Amino acid sequence: MRIDAALALISLSLVPLAGPAPAQEPLSAIDWLRRNPPQVPLAALPPTYFAPSPGTEPPVTDGVSAPEIVVTPLEDTPVAVGLVPNTVTGLPPTLWQGSATPVLARLVADAPVSQSPAMQSVLYTLMLAEAQPPADSGKVPGLTLAMLDRLMDLGAVEPAEALARRAGPARSPELFHRWFDATLLTGTEDAACATLAVNPHLAPDYAARVYCSARRGDWPAAALMLDTAIALGDLPEARGTLLELFLHGDLDGGLLPPPSLPVSVDPLDFRLYEAIGEPLPAQGLPRAFSHADLRDVAGWKAQLEAAERLARTGALSANRFLGIYTAREPAASGGIWDRVQAVQRFETALNTGSGEAIGKTLRPAWDAMRAAGTEVTFATLFADRLAATPPSSPAAQALAWRIRMLSDSYERAARDAPEGSEAAFLAGIARGRPEAGAGAGDVERAIAEGFSDAAELPRQLRDLLDRGALGEMILRAIALYKQGTDGNPDALTDALAAFRSVGLEDTARRAALQLMLLEPRHR
Repeated sequence: MRIDAALALISLSLVPLAGPAPAQEPLSAIDWLRRNPPQVPLAALPPTYFAPSPGTEPPVTDGVSAPEIVVTPLEDTPVAVGLVPNTVTGLPPTLWQGSATPVLARLVADAPVSQSPAMQSVLYTLMLAEAQPPADSGKVPGLTLAMLDRLMDLGAVEPAEALARRAGPARSPELFHRWFDATLLTGTEDAACATLAVNPHLAPDYAARVYCSARRGDWPAAALMLDTAIALGDLPEARGTLLELFLHGDLDGGLLPPPSLPVSVDPLDFRLYEAIGEPLPAQGLPRAFSHADLRDVAGWKAQLEAAERLARTGALSANRFLGIYTAREPAASGGIWDRVQAVQRFETALNTGSGEAIGKTLRPAWDAMRAAGTEVTFATLFADRLAATPPSSPAAQALAWRIRMLSDSYERAARDAPEGSEAAFLAGIARGRPEAGAGAGDVERAIAEGFSDAAELPRQLRDLLDRGALGEMILRAIALYKQGTDGNPDALTDALAAFRSVGLEDTARRAALQLMLLEPRHR
């Protein structure tokens, strides 16, 4: 099975190809597929798809038997998990069938991907791949809920909103609650409010119904519902005060102060504070809230901070990142402003085509991206242009080559490898044939063994494959890779061998290159 193409296509939804596009919104997986519908080759279609040729006798049978009819309530019918069809991902529809829902939900929630863009990419592929739910799924799809929670945790709000909508948010209050939260952060809550108007039992509490009634223009109903909920004690005092300000703030002459911040802010709190003119800074909130700061109503500094935060988890496209970074000239210095200035000067040097100017500005721009934790985004944006117009100084040329090795074009970059054992080893990874020399360290030897044809899977992973638990096997390989980066060479070897055994060759190569080229950090 070959899955490499899946990651490239999923990456188009989350990290499109380089090139400045300040006004262009990032493509979600659904948007990309709408523009590029998958083409199924005729050879892949079953023979029964084609009509019989003229003059041929249709098949006949000697008898007739009535098939057994099984009746299942419509609301209990399993719904396929995911957004992207298997014709695109290369993953089978039975991806989750051999595993238990609680185990998968835990592995999705705990998958350690914060320090590895390659692991982020494969996790996004798993969560967005269309597949049947596990056999033990009940009315409430536990795996889908876990995926929605993890997408929000990573800041991928738009895919989370699309996945919840695909799963059918009206099927359960749990699904609706996650869809509602996502729509509040994407600004598409009117669709969720319309669903809630028809199905009020889906509301997590009275607050959602009050807010949606007001959004739909039914202010009297919203006010009556709020007064009733407060009288019955069905709303926390702070939430009730916030809703009163939202509904009647203009009548109070601004004398009623906003309530103190709750210990845990949810998306409805966030939107209500914004509506009463007391917007909350997203920087100290969970990553998903940063998505709201990408809007034009936010200040540029807030947009820059949100862009960096989301790019670190692969939740923001490279084009969108560059568009925000180059939207205007920094009017201050220090911190993020210095990073913006460094990247802008580098891009200006690239536009001039001067190898000397590129050489002078490359190192400051790269150091800025290292400080922000967005090295792979930078490589995605500028690798091809660095290949076309290399810097003039030898030191800058060596740095440019390492940057290219972190991009999609790492195989082409491997052909231009400079002299030296380290460069030769990196080029070997890019080709899938790394060789560790006599003086190699533990990491280099572990990587080389992981790409060896003699590498064997651990028994635990082999057993998972034998029982058809491919999704669980890949999730456990992600955890093994984290153990390997934490200093366990055997785990690193096993993880790389596991990815390669199921067709994730590109994932294995990227993961090994990133381990060698990126400095470890805690984000």
